[in-house]
Amino acid sequence: MTGRRGICGRMLLAAAALVMWLGAPAPACAQERAALVSDRLEITSDRRLVASGHVEVFYAGYRMTASRLDYDPQTEVLTIKGPVVLVDADGARIVLADAAELSADLRDGLLEGARLLLDEQLQLAATRMRRIGGRYTMLEDAVASSCRVCAAHPEPLWEIRARRVLHDTQTRQIRFDGASLRVAGLPLLYLPHLRMPDPTLERATGFLAPRFRTTSDLGFGVSIPYFVTLGPSRDLTVTPYLTMRDSTTLGLRYRQALARGAFEISGWITRDRLTADDWRGHVRSFGSFDLGHGYALRFDVQTVSDRAYLLEYGLSSSDLLDSRITVERVRRDGLLSARLISFQSLRDEDDNHTLPSIIGDVTFSRRFAPRLIGGQARLTLQTHGHMRTSHDPLDGPDPDAIADGRDVTRLSAVMDWRRSFLLGRGVELTLIGEARADTSRIAEDATFGGTRHRGNIVSGVELRWPLVRVTASGATDTLEPVVQMLWARRTGDLLPDEDSTLVEFDEGNLFAFDRFPGADMVEAGRRINAGLSWTRTTPAGWSAGITLGRVFRWADFGQFGPASGLAGRRSDWLAVVTLDTPVGYAAIGRFLLDDDLDLSKGELRLAVDSGRLALSGSAFYAVADPAENRPLPTRELRVDASWQINPALVASARGSYDFEARRGTVAALGIEFRNECIAVDLSLSRRFTSSTSVSPTTDFGLAVDLIGFGSGKSAGPARRCY
Repeated sequence: MTGRRGICGRMLLAAAALVMWLGAPAPACAQERAALVSDRLEITSDRRLVASGHVEVFYAGYRMTASRLDYDPQTEVLTIKGPVVLVDADGARIVLADAAELSADLRDGLLEGARLLLDEQLQLAATRMRRIGGRYTMLEDAVASSCRVCAAHPEPLWEIRARRVLHDTQTRQIRFDGASLRVAGLPLLYLPHLRMPDPTLERATGFLAPRFRTTSDLGFGVSIPYFVTLGPSRDLTVTPYLTMRDSTTLGLRYRQALARGAFEISGWITRDRLTADDWRGHVRSFGSFDLGHGYALRFDVQTVSDRAYLLEYGLSSSDLLDSRITVERVRRDGLLSARLISFQSLRDEDDNHTLPSIIGDVTFSRRFAPRLIGGQARLTLQTHGHMRTSHDPLDGPDPDAIADGRDVTRLSAVMDWRRSFLLGRGVELTLIGEARADTSRIAEDATFGGTRHRGNIVSGVELRWPLVRVTASGATDTLEPVVQMLWARRTGDLLPDEDSTLVEFDEGNLFAFDRFPGADMVEAGRRINAGLSWTRTTPAGWSAGITLGRVFRWADFGQFGPASGLAGRRSDWLAVVTLDTPVGYAAIGRFLLDDDLDLSKGELRLAVDSGRLALSGSAFYAVADPAENRPLPTRELRVDASWQINPALVASARGSYDFEARRGTVAALGIEFRNECIAVDLSLSRRFTSSTSVSPTTDFGLAVDLIGFGSGKSAGPARRCY
């Protein structure tokens, strides 16, 4: 017969015993009810409950299936015949067994031929599995692995064999006694005792996977991170790094999450023989907080003991450390921002005493609609200051034409306005204007010292005529000529240029009032900015575009260098070409060409993403320009590639080559293998460039993670079984 009944008292406990063994509390009958479904259900003359056929028990989200369930109220023993499958409420733990025997109080039990599957990753198998105290699961002569085993792979890629394994469902920890790590069936490492988190635990105190690294400077080295949980919102990672060449390093990282934000503090301290200093190190702290009322605090502060430390220990390839603290509020029509910035250059040619080491500014910007003249206007107020640690009012041995001790404070006010009108045939006319006033106080500068005032007014008109055509195939062509005529007048004193030496001329600032990136310089003189753009998009997802532009001036004020493309009365031709396809190909090229079509600056970027192959490359060229601290032309090529050889294996490569110096600068290769149970990362890199503080170095790295033991890495594709 077929039965479905609610069972109370001892009957309920017996039918739900296997469901409850994973640690769920035993509720009162009035609070919880269990459902038992079977092909046949009977109560024998000696009051035993017997369910047979396809038996299913549902209780508090748990599900158990078996072929037979037998409960004896005299001995209070629940006997279950398999195959037994038990799935907990969240599916993180699954038990499979040939047979099981549990006591009615749900505290103790024995399973024969059992396997425990945790988070669909780690599997523990044993001939006997025992449940103790409703909390622990003990396996004798057990094997643990997350590797797939089948006829094609009778031996797992790795496994841990142990005399005894104890799984604590409360702390979610696994303890191995008399354990040995085997790779492809061969014993590799014996450990009397081993404790590891199960894959359902995201954070647990213990050792993380070691990392191995070999470099030309340090030789072979190993780092062994130790992770310490300090509660649900804090943790600490301690990482000793030991090498074969008299180098000892200790790394610390502290993280904490708060109600309104989070922060992290990390640092490395080293004692080696690579420099004359006894101690070397690096410290960094960053985080963000919500201050309320729309204000946000962000900070990222760091410093390093010497120029070569970050590169030699593989911490960073940056040659300029940028530390800043920012408080800002961003709204739909306004911005209020305060920043404090500090720079530390790691370049050999830079002297940090003569560079602006501390920079601070406060900016207020407000957008509004003027009532009398209409349109959109914006008011920006800013105070800025930077200082150097040097006090020399003259330019030292470095020929940069900047006083070594120059300190500057500046107050600026900028008002810009624009209003558009739609004329006949779709022509758009826009009136534009900007007024700027600056007051600067310059100290410790024998040439520019004192207080300086400057004003600048720009007005103009802009004409746009967008033309759109839709072809029979559904493709859309857009052609837009733009002409902008500007009148600019500057009054007052000339300011020294520190933040506007590197000027880029591209499609983003072709129609800008001012193409200087900073506030020290303003673009002077009457000029016409002219451009023509064409774009084409198709229903299939293809798009292409071409932009041409040029600047014409009434007079040359000598503000721009040859590499900027803006020098002279007529700028270079700006040409931009873009292509984007739905099949993973993309390209963009930006070029500055003179009247003879000679290239003064150019950049070409290509990208390919075909699913298995991802390739990106860029080529850059710029003529020599002393104003940009480039006495020789620049010709560089950079390539970055990734190839999915098969679902489990990925190869990567990157490199750069300096054609002017006729040598490579960086070359790197990497291989990542990841299947259902292991992740292996191999990396090899070579840095060819050298300087006073950094020498050419080869770096080899190896990392191995066992999937299923809290490595934080997801499993890859499983090996096939034939």
